[in-house]
Amino acid sequence: MDPELEAFVPLFPKADLTDPVGQRKNLAALAATLPPPDTTGMEIEDRTVPADPDVAVRIYRPHQARGAVVWLHGGGFVMGDLDTEHPWAARLADGSGAVLISVDYRLAPEHPFPAALDDAYAALLWTAEHAAELGIDPERIAVGGHSAGAGLAAAVALRARDQHGPPIRFQLLNQAQLDDRQETWSQRNFTGTPWMNRDKLTASWRHYLGSAPATPYAAPARAADLSGLPPAHIATAELCPNRDEDIDYALRLLRAGVSVELHQWPGTFHGSQAILSAEVSQRQIAELAAAVRRAVAD
Repeated sequence: MDPELEAFVPLFPKADLTDPVGQRKNLAALAATLPPPDTTGMEIEDRTVPADPDVAVRIYRPHQARGAVVWLHGGGFVMGDLDTEHPWAARLADGSGAVLISVDYRLAPEHPFPAALDDAYAALLWTAEHAAELGIDPERIAVGGHSAGAGLAAAVALRARDQHGPPIRFQLLNQAQLDDRQETWSQRNFTGTPWMNRDKLTASWRHYLGSAPATPYAAPARAADLSGLPPAHIATAELCPNRDEDIDYALRLLRAGVSVELHQWPGTFHGSQAILSAEVSQRQIAELAAAVRRAVAD
């Protein structure tokens, strides 16, 4: 493990999702300890996307933005909101120069699949329909997220392809949660890794799926056909249970004719980019922003 990251491991909350409500409070407390992002170069506005039910979003508008990214927070489908995502959403908008629409999707287990996906897709439709109001090119809309949010972003891309939805220019999948089967080497062996491990992911999938069988829209790794999807930037952490399913997904996208940039970050663990003082975290965050900038903002 990267020495700068290892020093902070004891400060991370225990990897446990048996109590979702308690873990939401822990995540909120952790996010509150982060240095506030610099938002002087952008406008920030909370809006409501009309849907059934309505979806709350927070819009980050850097000056002279040309494209947008519909952004989906992490948290194992059971944690996270607009406030816990604010430190990352603001930094990504600032670094990329793209309008960022942070989505407050419904959380499991109170709202199992497909609630979160429906909310995310509603946000995509709204963004495309309101492109002129947002001051963006409707042909420059990306989807992205971290962890469970990255899994949702991949599912949104699949659904938009299948339902002939708005064109998606790019998908940014950071440490994505894609496969409920947990059969890869990293899923079977990473039982004690910081913040995210096999047992925590098992609980996450149980909360998200409820009694429903997994479909490709719930677990995108199950999709048989990955052709016709948007170009992807996929980032993985070495000590993350999701690592191998993400690399497998990247390879399958490539074989299906989809352009992919894949970056495996050595010495990192799931969510370790929250340790902002570490040099590797700074490079990770900068690279994610640069990927969005190249895809939709330049």
